[in-house]
Amino acid sequence: MGEVIYSAKPLWAVLVSMGAALLILLTGEKARNLRESWTILAALIKFGLVFSLIKPVLAGKTIEYTLITLLPGVALQFRVDAFGLLFGVVAATLWIPTSFYSIGYVRTLNEHGQSRYFFSFAMCLSAAIGVAFAGNLLTLLIFYEILTIATWPLVIHHEDTSAIAGGRKYLVYTLTAGCILLLAIGITYSLAGTLDFVGGGFLAGHGSPGLLILLLTLFIAGFGVKAGIMPFHEWLPSAMVAPTPVSALLHAVAVVKAGVFGCVRVILFVFGPELLQQLGVWTILAGVVAFTVVAAGLLALGQDHLKRRLAFSTINNLALIILGVSLLSKNAMTGGILHIANHAFMKITLFFCAGAIYAKTHKDHVSQLDGLGRQMPFTFAAFAIASMGLCGLPPVNGFISKWFLCLGAVETHQIVFLFVILTSAMLDVAFFFPIIYNGFFKKPLPDVASKVDEAPLLMVLPLCFTALFSVVFGIFPNAFLNFFNIVRLAVTNVLGG
Repeated sequence: MGEVIYSAKPLWAVLVSMGAALLILLTGEKARNLRESWTILAALIKFGLVFSLIKPVLAGKTIEYTLITLLPGVALQFRVDAFGLLFGVVAATLWIPTSFYSIGYVRTLNEHGQSRYFFSFAMCLSAAIGVAFAGNLLTLLIFYEILTIATWPLVIHHEDTSAIAGGRKYLVYTLTAGCILLLAIGITYSLAGTLDFVGGGFLAGHGSPGLLILLLTLFIAGFGVKAGIMPFHEWLPSAMVAPTPVSALLHAVAVVKAGVFGCVRVILFVFGPELLQQLGVWTILAGVVAFTVVAAGLLALGQDHLKRRLAFSTINNLALIILGVSLLSKNAMTGGILHIANHAFMKITLFFCAGAIYAKTHKDHVSQLDGLGRQMPFTFAAFAIASMGLCGLPPVNGFISKWFLCLGAVETHQIVFLFVILTSAMLDVAFFFPIIYNGFFKKPLPDVASKVDEAPLLMVLPLCFTALFSVVFGIFPNAFLNFFNIVRLAVTNVLGG
């Protein structure tokens, strides 16, 4: 491990949006502009704090801050390494356009309970940064559960029957997962006497093979719920009853990415590649997520509801991330971890587009989108760019991560997994490109107003921003935020060399 810097910056990065959440509640509905100014100000401060951590981490340093030591080897502690920084930078960066988009969305649709909405949103982002910068399993679990609770009011925001049912299913799945994780963490501490993340893992030599395989199963089940690994995925499409900015938060920035982040932390920083190879379980794990990749893609084909189609696309791509990490090769890990960032920019663009379409037309089914591309050209162009990236086409950023995933499958001589990755790309083409074609080249349906135009600027600018940067990061993967260098360092921290 390189030099350790003791700094409270990770703590402040967590607390800044908690402070904004309190100010949002105090401001309330009577001063909307002031209330939403707190949201924007906190987003900018959080980004500045997280961005300031990039340079020291890339220099090989680790930033630590300990709140309290509870037991020997167990503390409430923040530790910023390359992998945590990647998730933190993604969350902090995308909170800015999401905040502007949310303001435009709730005002255009005159949503009720806007103060509660922005309060919960801010708490979610605090929890996401806490997950990213957690120095050990206990700290990760605490913020993981805060994220669960903070997201629930957003899922049930509309307070109708489907929203309440979706929220109930979300809580049942995620709180059960939390209990499983608590059990797994207890077993881990009893075996190793520590919960601190270590590049390459720390469980080797602790426990019998059977117990370690059981422990890995518990961890993957616990984190796999939020990651949407089948058969734990059912809550995710049901949560699409939430407002579109919430869906974007769920799928691109916070909730499901926290699940994937937890899976990767366990695979690479608790167990480690060598132990997984010794246990002989990496092929089983890769097989499970490979099934999820293909099954989710096939299910997406059958969805006419646009957000449900995007939900199954998310499950498909999250499984690709875990597949890359499970292959345990340098290139596959690089592709999988890089896809955490790349998928976030592409998927949030797609949800922003879905929300813009709904805000202007109240259409939310794929079969209702004919001809809208000519009336909403910026929105559909952004949708086309993000779709191309998820299909793995250059020059969008998704091409780079999927290229490395393919290289990793070849590197490990796992041709079946190469076939899975390529099949996933073909399925992406099958369920995205008809939307683009119909939007631009078919006539609008009779019930669509001929004067439909773009959504308000506060909604269109964020989706153009995220689409643009999906292309920028596809051409210059180290532009501005150094994503590729951060990923390379994270992989080096695990594999060495």
